[in-house]
Amino acid sequence: MFKKIMCVLMVVAMAACLFAACGDKKDGGDTKAEGKTLLIGGTGPLTGDASSYGISVKNGAQLAINEINAAGGIDGVQLAFDIKDDKATAEDASTGYDALMDAGMKVSIGSVTSGSCAAFGDKAAGDNLFFITPSASAANVIEKGKNAFRVCFGDPDQGVLAAEELAKNYKNIGCIYDTSDPYSKGIYDAFDAKMKELNAAYKVQSFDAENKKDFSTQAEALKDCDVIFTPFYYTEAGLVCKALVNKGSKALVYGCDGLDGIKDQIEGVDVKVTYITPFDVNSKDEKVAKFVNDYKAAYEGKEPDQFAADGYDAIYAIFNALQKSGFTADDLKLDVSEFGDKMIATFTDPSFSYVGVTGTMTWDASGACTKAPQVVEL
Repeated sequence: MFKKIMCVLMVVAMAACLFAACGDKKDGGDTKAEGKTLLIGGTGPLTGDASSYGISVKNGAQLAINEINAAGGIDGVQLAFDIKDDKATAEDASTGYDALMDAGMKVSIGSVTSGSCAAFGDKAAGDNLFFITPSASAANVIEKGKNAFRVCFGDPDQGVLAAEELAKNYKNIGCIYDTSDPYSKGIYDAFDAKMKELNAAYKVQSFDAENKKDFSTQAEALKDCDVIFTPFYYTEAGLVCKALVNKGSKALVYGCDGLDGIKDQIEGVDVKVTYITPFDVNSKDEKVAKFVNDYKAAYEGKEPDQFAADGYDAIYAIFNALQKSGFTADDLKLDVSEFGDKMIATFTDPSFSYVGVTGTMTWDASGACTKAPQVVEL
């Protein structure tokens, strides 16, 4: 009986050793890192006046995350995504950044709006956390450090494009801009400089954060213009359109990517609106059409806007860069700065590009994205 008991104990011990050895091999990285995740973080306005932008970015990004994970992730690693509500404020973006770092964030889509992303970028620069913002377009957002990139057009780019287009095709030009908003003022400054360079005259009106509900004064001053440049967001632009119609103006309202979303604001209003954007929901491009259909299927029939498309492309740009860099599960052991250096090297590699739903993109050391614009007419 003693011998039988000893034999049983020896068999159990040997089995335990074998299982331990197998576990060591898996944990050591010789097999796929099943159960491990790479956290991609970000912040954006999920509540408040600008929540449309944050929710769209969140939805687009999450759709990309779901697709990538359903296809197996990368080297057995699944992507995790978390976006904190920053209410479009710098303070909340900073708080969100700290929470995401505590949760183990290794790479990021930054913040959705420019003011928030400037605060996010200050902290990210100190940690050398790589981020690629979908939609924060102010010039200073990617001037925070070598780790800062973006998917969208920069504000100066849109201002220059608008000035060239309007000066070429119109004589009686007007402009309204928001003096209190970095996005609006950044585009306006570039527009103004280019118009002066082109020796093109225009009339200008402005408003600020305290006076953005009633645009009757601005509409009265510019009602006889042929075209009015509106480099600000769709919520205020919708009010401008209604004020112009009330004054009998027939001017074309010409804006930038912030006007994406204005369609619902001007339902039933007799006004023509055109805006520069990287994304057209009605495009016949196969990749865009698939994204639109998948997005509608995922979000109860709602059509994606440019911010959703930018969020989608930001995640896929990160994923494609991971693939290009030769990412393996062992890279999860890198600290945030080491991981950042690897991403920076890949994004600035001249051979790296990404074909997304907002166009074919390349990046240089400035973090700026180069791609062709589209013009949407409503």
